[in-house]
Amino acid sequence: MAEIYIYWISTALLSLLYLISAATYVVKRSWVRQTILGFGYPDYLVPILIVVKLLAVAVLLSRVSVGLSDLAYAGMLYHLLLSALAHVGVRKPAAALPALLGLTLLGASFLTQNAARQTLSPYVHAWATHQITLAEWR
Repeated sequence: MAEIYIYWISTALLSLLYLISAATYVVKRSWVRQTILGFGYPDYLVPILIVVKLLAVAVLLSRVSVGLSDLAYAGMLYHLLLSALAHVGVRKPAAALPALLGLTLLGASFLTQNAARQTLSPYVHAWATHQITLAEWR
């Protein structure tokens, strides 16, 4: 029962983090563009990230397809890792805290999703029981 609460709380907070981030990208567009350019990324990524963040939240919450949901988790993992590393790379490690919080919430949501959802993800079980080794992930 605790896993179900952990799943829904972590998923809700992760979704809120992504929705606030997407809203910030819309409202403070010029500031976000400057920040993205400061990381060395092209500014055309801003509208793409807005759409992708909104779609990721929609896919996680609706769970239209388990495969699509797992793909959203993977995309969020890479996005949050790259975000944290970009902030550290420009010597602003404190700005990486939201991404690190997001990674924590993402891990909790991913690992507890099978307790709360009827359609199970095969990757959670394999990862939790160590049936997938790091060599197989490469």
